[in-house]
Amino acid sequence: MLTATGVVAGYGEHTVLRSVDLTVTPGRITGLQGPSGSGKSTLARVVALLHPRTAGTVTVDGRSVTGSGYLAPAELRRRIGMVFQSPRAATDPRWTLRQVIAEPLGAARRSATRQRVAELAEQFQLTDDLLDRYPHQVSDGQLQRACLARAVALRPAYLVCDEATAMLDPSTTATIAQLVRGLADAGTGVLAVSHDRALLTAWADHVLDLHDLHADARTSWES
Repeated sequence: MLTATGVVAGYGEHTVLRSVDLTVTPGRITGLQGPSGSGKSTLARVVALLHPRTAGTVTVDGRSVTGSGYLAPAELRRRIGMVFQSPRAATDPRWTLRQVIAEPLGAARRSATRQRVAELAEQFQLTDDLLDRYPHQVSDGQLQRACLARAVALRPAYLVCDEATAMLDPSTTATIAQLVRGLADAGTGVLAVSHDRALLTAWADHVLDLHDLHADARTSWES
C-alpha cells in the first residue's frame, strides 16, 4: 500500500495540510475530493514524493520514505507515476509525443524503448501518426493520453492523477477514466484527485473528502 500518516505540509510559513492520513490500495481507485485551494494537489504531490512535508510519514509498500524529489530513493520514486492537470504545462513543446512517452525510459536500450513505446501507444489509443506530432499539433485529450502513457512507462505500482480530466471535455474525460480504470483492474493502486464529486463517485471505488482527513476535522467530528 501507499500510505501517508500524520502528514503536515505547505509552502513556506503557510501550512496547507495538517496531520492528514491517506491510504492508496493496489487494484483500487481512491477518489480525493475537495474545493479548489483545499490542498488536494499538495497532498497528491506529497504522496507522489514530489513535495516535501514538515511532519508525518509516507510509506511505499511498507518502506518509509525520507526526502522528496531527487532526495527520495530512486527505486521508490519509480513505484509511483503521476498525471498532472495541464498536459501542455507538463510536456516539452519541442518533443514529439513519442519522445514524451519515452522520457522515463532514459537509459534503456533503443530497441527496448521502441517496443515499450509501441505497447503504450496501443494501450492508450495513440496511432503512429500521432506519435510523431508535437504537443501543439494534437488535442488536449490526445496529449493527456500521452502523459498517462508516460506516467506508467516504468510500470509503477501506484498512479496519482491530479485533476487529470479538469481541462477535458466530457467524452475525453470518459476515455481517460476508462483507461485509468483498466490500470486499476490490472492491479495498479490509483489516487484520483478532483473537485468533481459526481465524476469521482462514478469513477472511484471509494471517495474521501480532504476536509475529513485533517486532524482538526476528525477531532471536531469525534467530540
